[in-house]
Amino acid sequence: MFISVFDIFKIGIGPSSSHTIGPMVAVNRYFDRLRGLPEIEHRGSKITVTLHGSLAFTGKGHATDRAVCLGMLGALPQDLDPDRVDPMLTALSERKKLDIDGLPNLAFDPDTDVIFDYGPPLPLHANGMTFKVLDGTGQMVDEFVFYSIGGGFVVTESELRNTKNTPIGDGAPEVPFPFKSAKEMLDMGQKANCTIAHMKMENECAAQAKAEVEKGLDLLWSAMDSCINRGISQQGILPGGLKVKRRASDIYQKLIREGRTNRPFEHTVVDWLGVYAMAVNEENAAGGKVVTAPTNGAAGVIPAVMRYYLDHCPDADQAGIRTFLLTAAAIGGIIKTNASISGAEVGCQGEVGSASAMAAAGLCAALGGTNEQIENAAEIALEHHLGMTCDPIAGLVQVPCIERNALGAVKAVTAASLALRGDGSHFVPLDGCIETMRQTGMDMMEQYKETSQGGLAVNIVEC
Repeated sequence: MFISVFDIFKIGIGPSSSHTIGPMVAVNRYFDRLRGLPEIEHRGSKITVTLHGSLAFTGKGHATDRAVCLGMLGALPQDLDPDRVDPMLTALSERKKLDIDGLPNLAFDPDTDVIFDYGPPLPLHANGMTFKVLDGTGQMVDEFVFYSIGGGFVVTESELRNTKNTPIGDGAPEVPFPFKSAKEMLDMGQKANCTIAHMKMENECAAQAKAEVEKGLDLLWSAMDSCINRGISQQGILPGGLKVKRRASDIYQKLIREGRTNRPFEHTVVDWLGVYAMAVNEENAAGGKVVTAPTNGAAGVIPAVMRYYLDHCPDADQAGIRTFLLTAAAIGGIIKTNASISGAEVGCQGEVGSASAMAAAGLCAALGGTNEQIENAAEIALEHHLGMTCDPIAGLVQVPCIERNALGAVKAVTAASLALRGDGSHFVPLDGCIETMRQTGMDMMEQYKETSQGGLAVNIVEC
């Protein structure tokens, strides 16, 4: 089993990895499919996309329709400048036609050709997308389904049936430490006398040079840190109609002023964690550039804890940041393999819960924890997110998502601290906790899994 650190952490735009980044990737994968179909050149006239399940119910709030349109323009999440989005969408609305390399001009009207299906989801997954190409008479030329399974991962029906956890690509490389569970990870580490970060780095180096891996890790942290800095400098109202005010900037300024006094509270460090996380998720809610960690909805937890590590932990350095990311990715890969990181599959326990577990493990590793302490830290953090639903008000990644990231960061630091105070032995193994999360997610009613049909989404009156 190999899920790269660069599969778990991907640079893209907000507000959702499954609802925004995934659909953009799916459109581009569908274009690749069409280029291999000769009949498209002769008969293709029009393209439509139908969104099913959670993609339909919360698609407007998560900007899924906008993401589909950006994909139709050939945009990819990692390359897209958020400031170019509105002009691109305006031009498409006026032209209503696509000009894609290797394909004929296809008609596409953003107002009518992105279709929201509010009926039952497709049988295999809550986040289905059906693509259709029609000829000039409206007859079907091609139909194909993709699934956005969380964290920006997109799979076909056959890929989902074979294994929904295989990374997208031409096949994973053979790696020296192919652990797929926490137990295997600990056993391999003990046998080889290696840290989790070292094993993860060795696995990454099976696909590319160590210098390239380190460069990629540094780029990820730079993008995360830049997102924090943008978030603490922006003010105003977030888009979407809830009139949610950005708060990170005001809180940050208050913390700066209080830091100049002689009476700081000991718990102020919790406020720093919160403001870092909120800064990221306010940027995400505004459609800014973020890093899936492991999803956009949970994008603030890991950057907040990493910034806490650099700003508040003695002897913190860039090597520790790399150790943090590698270790967090190892835990994230295990969770994704054995359960889910998707709110549409298992609720927010799979998003913020996974992020908190990954952050706890990363911080514990950066502070010198043993493999057993790291596994313990991840388990503590995940255990105390079990059962958390995904119930965004108005389908927006704002309430309760922004504050939820702040609390996830606090839990991560607490979990790492508790684990470091022990010797790594504990009652509930991480694998057992992950399996519990999976079972809980399967038992969770659909209205609590990113459909905005239950919980806070129906009990709070929109203003």
